[in-house]
Amino acid sequence: MLGVLAVDGVLTALASAFLLPLRLGSVPLPVSMLISGAVNAALVWAALQCTPSIRVAALPLWTWLATVLGLTFGGPGNDLVFGGVGAMSYAVLALIVVGAVPAALVLRGAQSVRDR
Repeated sequence: MLGVLAVDGVLTALASAFLLPLRLGSVPLPVSMLISGAVNAALVWAALQCTPSIRVAALPLWTWLATVLGLTFGGPGNDLVFGGVGAMSYAVLALIVVGAVPAALVLRGAQSVRDR
């Protein structure tokens, strides 16, 4: 089950990265950041139901982060997944923060409950 959740973390990272430049007319609408944060929190919560270890339950978050960081490198033709001008040039940083913080808060909450 944890392997499936880890693969889901990779798929979530791919979907959020490729939908990041979504626009509504000429206005950037990076709604994939918010969806990614909610899905990551749900994946970590599901992993917490499968294992008593907080470190192991973070596996979907780690695979998500590794995939997003891997996508920051150029491809074979020097193609970049992340890029843009203006506010979109910082979109990858916002994606990492907005996508990872909810899952980290779920892990922190589980840790504080288990410490009691």
